[in-house]
Amino acid sequence: MTYLYLGIAILSEVVATTFLKLSDGFSKPLPSLVTVAGYAVAFYFLSLTLRSLPTGVVYAVWSGVGVVLIATIAWVFQSQKLDTAALCGHGPDRLRGRCDQSVFQRFVAVNGLC
Repeated sequence: MTYLYLGIAILSEVVATTFLKLSDGFSKPLPSLVTVAGYAVAFYFLSLTLRSLPTGVVYAVWSGVGVVLIATIAWVFQSQKLDTAALCGHGPDRLRGRCDQSVFQRFVAVNGLC
């Protein structure tokens, strides 16, 4: 049940963040309402998850999966261009013309989550 709660938290946060862009600085009522409700649901289910899983693990999975989903939604539905940093999972200071494993990919691999 804990991972179901984490999944709900991730999806709620992704929906809230997507609608945050659509709210246009909270000037549009419906997207603003979805944003606030989505974050409330996300943090509620995140708090339930934290009852039984370590904070570091929960936050790594929540933020990592959320970033991937939000970047994908922004790319597909909002015509956002993905630069090399977004595609490789790290900032310009680590770019050397190739994509190394991101911190999240290493975390997943080390902990056998795939």
